[in-house]
Amino acid sequence: MALALWKNLLQTTKKRILQQRRLSLYNGAHGYEEELIKKKLQQFSGGSINLSKEDNGIGILTLNNPKLMNAFTGAMMLELQERVTELENWKDGKGLIIHGAGNTFCSGSDLNAVKEISNSQASDGMYMCMFMQNTLTRLMRLPLISVALVQGKAFGGGAELTTACDFR
Repeated sequence: MALALWKNLLQTTKKRILQQRRLSLYNGAHGYEEELIKKKLQQFSGGSINLSKEDNGIGILTLNNPKLMNAFTGAMMLELQERVTELENWKDGKGLIIHGAGNTFCSGSDLNAVKEISNSQASDGMYMCMFMQNTLTRLMRLPLISVALVQGKAFGGGAELTTACDFR
């Protein structure tokens, strides 16, 4: 009976820790409304974030926007958040390799999207940064060993992405 109670306590604690990891670093007190910035980010399409999960427990996350040196578009920022959520729920995961398609790891954010978002409202640029910071913090907290396979350039947000990984 003690063993069953112990197992139940461990599972409850694990669930609670995972829920805390998913919580946003920011809330309404900061003026940050995640759903509003998500709607604005959706307007900037292009590129993709692909995730494949191997049977051996290794995930491979690919930044796929080689035309823009794998720069994060708004859609890619949203996809990255979705992939992180998927990895948080992956029971068999052991490790994660992040790499860029083509000859560049990631050149940061798509400057066209940044310019448009910054011009729309003064706070939107800051909210976009808060959104990405929250996503990268969740990535960093994953219970997986993560490796940024940096081939080519890693500027701005691309360099930040590498620092969210355990190894580069």
